[in-house]
Amino acid sequence: MTKQTLQRAFTVTCALLVLTGCKSDTARDAIKDSVVVLDYGDQYRRPLRYQIRDGSMTTSTLELSTSSMTTTTGDGEELTDAPTLRFVVSSGPATKLPSGNVRLDVRIVHAEAVVPPGFAPEVELDFNQSAALLRDVGGSIEVDDRGNTIRSELNEAAKNPKVPIRLLMTIVHARTSLARVVFPAASVGLGAVWEARQQLELYGFAIQRIDRYTLVDRNADDVKLKVDIIHTAPEQTLSFVEEGIEFELKSLSTTATGQVILNVNALEGSARVEGQSTEVLTVTADETTKEIELDSAFQLKMDVSYEASQR
Repeated sequence: MTKQTLQRAFTVTCALLVLTGCKSDTARDAIKDSVVVLDYGDQYRRPLRYQIRDGSMTTSTLELSTSSMTTTTGDGEELTDAPTLRFVVSSGPATKLPSGNVRLDVRIVHAEAVVPPGFAPEVELDFNQSAALLRDVGGSIEVDDRGNTIRSELNEAAKNPKVPIRLLMTIVHARTSLARVVFPAASVGLGAVWEARQQLELYGFAIQRIDRYTLVDRNADDVKLKVDIIHTAPEQTLSFVEEGIEFELKSLSTTATGQVILNVNALEGSARVEGQSTEVLTVTADETTKEIELDSAFQLKMDVSYEASQR
């Protein structure tokens, strides 16, 4: 098993497990409300609703960086800084539908991997090639005024068989859990707390995710939220045949906390999140099997610019 194989597998898999999303892309699942209100907040309660203007545009820049302490059978401990993944995504122009929902075109307009010193040249090349394949990938989504995704469709670039699907899903789910918060149906006041809970199956991995939001401040169109994220997963085995890698996941625990600032006219939010993830797994690759304990720290930031309709 080569160091390049492990580095690539750990980086993409860790990002996948850290950033799985909290809502579905199908109308059937959107009807089932996954939001549970734990505290309705103070007595001055109002509904939280998106008010996306026809023709409006948003642009978001997402950066994900991780560092990991890896303990491998036979190799001891090793501290690794993974490449920072940077993506620029445009959403819009928004189209108001007769139902009151909004349809937006979403597209990755720029993608790159910022590789720190110490990585083999072929690893840097591999990450940048994967990032380059994501440019122009996107599609369209329809959302209601609470942020529920009613339906979605990929564009032709996303259907390219060479697109690194797991890396693409990392971006999609990071944006849906942080940039596109689902609001509760009931009116809430400052201090309100609600959770979005979901049992996910993502590329064969079964993951239990809980996203907890606390309403910290509300001023005109801006909403400030504290976000806490918890992931757990049962023991399971998964094979990625195209990469010649088999994972036997023995345990997974991920926690993260941060804040999200939303403009309800834009559907997108700026976010700052930090967290930790502990995994114990067995990896089989290149006809070699090793047990790995992976303790990861990660940081994610997302910055959003909003352009109102000129219509």
